[in-house]
Amino acid sequence: MAVVVVLVLLVVGSIAFHLLSPWWWTPIASNWSYIDNTIVITFWITGFVFTAVVLFIAYCILRFRHRGGSQAAYQPENKRLEWWLAGGTAIGVAAMLAPGLVVWKQFVTVPADASVVEVVGQQWQWSFRLPGADRRLGRADTRNITPENPLGLDKNDPAGMDDVIVQGGELHIPVGKPVKLLLRSIDVIHDFYVPQFRGKMDMIPGTVTYYWFTPMRTGTFEVLCSELCGVGHPQMRGTVVVESEAAYQAWLQQQQTFSQSLASAEKSAAK
Repeated sequence: MAVVVVLVLLVVGSIAFHLLSPWWWTPIASNWSYIDNTIVITFWITGFVFTAVVLFIAYCILRFRHRGGSQAAYQPENKRLEWWLAGGTAIGVAAMLAPGLVVWKQFVTVPADASVVEVVGQQWQWSFRLPGADRRLGRADTRNITPENPLGLDKNDPAGMDDVIVQGGELHIPVGKPVKLLLRSIDVIHDFYVPQFRGKMDMIPGTVTYYWFTPMRTGTFEVLCSELCGVGHPQMRGTVVVESEAAYQAWLQQQQTFSQSLASAEKSAAK
C-alpha cells in the first residue's frame, strides 16, 4: 500500500513542479517561438504518458495485490492489447516528431534577404567576421592561422580584405532583420547558443554549419558554449547586442577590417 501512495505522490509532485517551477525559459527574443511550441507539445505528450503509466502501475499494485486464496490468471498473449499499445505508441511518437520536422525545415531554410555573419569558436573565446562593402566573405582555412591572422583568412582572396573582424568582442546585429550564422571551429567541437534566440548548432572542426534567426527585440544577450570543449568551457562566453539599424551601422564603421588588422600587425612587428 505504501508503494501505491508513493507512486501517486510522485505523479502529483511532478505535475505540481512542472506547473509551478521557476526554471522556465528565458523570455524569447527571436522568431523561433515555433521551437517553444514544439517543446510544449512534447511536454504534454510525455507528461500524459508518464502520468498514465505510473497511475496504471499504482492501480495494478492495489488491484492485484497478494490476498490469501487468490490465484493469478495467466494470459500469454493478448493481440488486442498489443495492437492498442503499438498503435498508441506510434501515434504518440508521430505527434512528437511531426512538429519538430516542420520546425527543422524552417530552421535550415534561410531567407534570401538574410545578412551573413561568421562565428568562429576556439578555446575559449568567440570571434566574428562580417562582410565588408562588397557584401561577400572571403575564403578562410585553419591552415592559414597565424598570430596576425587568427581566423585563417586567405590573404590572396580580394573578397576577404574588407571583411570586418571582431576578435573576442561583442557582436552587434540590427533588430528585425534575418541573420544567417556560419559556424566554424578552429580546434574542438563548440556550440554557439544564445538562450533568448532559442536556436543553436554544433560547430564541427573542418566544416561549416549554420542556422538563422531574426532578432525581435533590442537588448544585450549572453552567448554560451553548449558543448563541453575543455577546462575553460564555463568561461567561454560572449555578447550579442541587438540594436537599431542606425546604431548597428555606427558600430560597424568603428570595426577593423582584415586589411587594417594586417597593416596594424605589420606596423607593430616593424617597431
